[in-house]
Amino acid sequence: MRIEFVTADVQAGANAALAVLAYEAAALSPEAKAVNEATGGALARAVAGGRFTGAKGQVLDLIAPAGLEAARVVLVGVDGSGAPEPEAVEQAAASAFQAVKASGVTELVLKLGGDAETAARVAFGVKLAAYRFDKYRTTEKAEKKPSVTVVKVAAADPAKAQKAFAALEPLADGVLFARDLVSEPANILHPQEFAARVQGLESLGLEVEILGEAEMAKLGMGSLLGVGQGSVRESQLAIIKWNGAADKSAQPVAFVGKGVCFDTGGISIKPADGMEDMKWDMGGAAAVAGLMHALAGRKAKVNAIGILGLVENMPDGNAQRPGDVVTSMSGQTIEVINTDAEGRLVLADALWYCQDRFKPKFMIDLATLTGAIIISLGHDYAGLFSNNDGLSDKLLAAGKAERENLWRLPMPAAYEKQIESPIADVKNIGGRPAGSITAALFLQKFVNGVPWAHLDIASVAWKKPSTDPTIPDGAAGFGVRLLNRLVADAYEG
Repeated sequence: MRIEFVTADVQAGANAALAVLAYEAAALSPEAKAVNEATGGALARAVAGGRFTGAKGQVLDLIAPAGLEAARVVLVGVDGSGAPEPEAVEQAAASAFQAVKASGVTELVLKLGGDAETAARVAFGVKLAAYRFDKYRTTEKAEKKPSVTVVKVAAADPAKAQKAFAALEPLADGVLFARDLVSEPANILHPQEFAARVQGLESLGLEVEILGEAEMAKLGMGSLLGVGQGSVRESQLAIIKWNGAADKSAQPVAFVGKGVCFDTGGISIKPADGMEDMKWDMGGAAAVAGLMHALAGRKAKVNAIGILGLVENMPDGNAQRPGDVVTSMSGQTIEVINTDAEGRLVLADALWYCQDRFKPKFMIDLATLTGAIIISLGHDYAGLFSNNDGLSDKLLAAGKAERENLWRLPMPAAYEKQIESPIADVKNIGGRPAGSITAALFLQKFVNGVPWAHLDIASVAWKKPSTDPTIPDGAAGFGVRLLNRLVADAYEG
């Protein structure tokens, strides 16, 4: 699909849909008023004859009345009384695209506001909404495929709008890169393939280093390596560096991702029903990779590190057993009570390695860590756990700004009793009560006092069904926008 910026007086052709805005109480935007006038009041009559109120996300899709050359008219609500916020325009553009993407029209003309920043946000919303993972479909019927191939975004100054979009497009590319990784089947995207795709990001100016099992064994990463020992696929640790600050030696910010490319549960095997979804148990690593893609793409003025722990958790004669004791890179011993609590074992060594080698300002890990977080928060919030109030506040603000919402949960020291082991320094699971909290308390033992936040994204990494028009059903790419905003607002020089 091609996105173009065009002048505000552009006309929608015979095989096009024209999208315009409505505000509270179905008040028409200037562009919608022009459509209404051209059609002899047909748009206003259509509104009056139904329940369209202009509420945010509401869509009225019409066969174009006489007076317009266009094939369809789409009226999209944004609340308010005019000049909507960028977030609202972004979602309105996505809603318009979703309404007509498979309608048969080949072109969508979006007249949702003329200034450059608004037009750029319109294009950003459409690019996210148009995502589709269809590389393995070979027999799909034509009528089920999207028909829109060109999107024209009206702007007072198309050149300025294009320039504004150039600052946003790398972020969209990072989100889509993360979605592609999460969407891939596990027979394709195993740890070595994941590492290879990350190495491909060197074309953007990133530095990538990959450690194999021999290198990790020398470092003492018994916790991470234990998870993958039942797989024929070799575990990997990917280190991604972006040096964009004026001072290349300045202390970096750091992001760590859980990359379990497939999680059977190991010997503590999962039920068969729904196990296919465990291809996206690497959503945290995908988000970190997408973030580094975005930072490099927009030449962010920051030094940043991304660490991805890439493994496959399989049942095998060589697989880790419940009751095994492993020694982590930190020297702490871990009793493995449940091999399906594997993500925290991967992160334990990845976090320790990160703080030990790079001495970052902070570390943020992202992981599809616990089913318990879904029970706690549903599917619209990710769990936030942290040892630092300042970092937490910045994350909460960034999440709100980008609609990637977080909810901070407590980490009471008293709950550590649940993960005390009778034979090792700690055990990897504390039972059902407060399962997400005890998982975070486990991780905290491997951050060595560095400011740290843990984002449990099991509740938000995969949306089906999705309630956000910028996120088609499936991989959300959650975390890329949130962390990009955090860096841009608080840590770029």
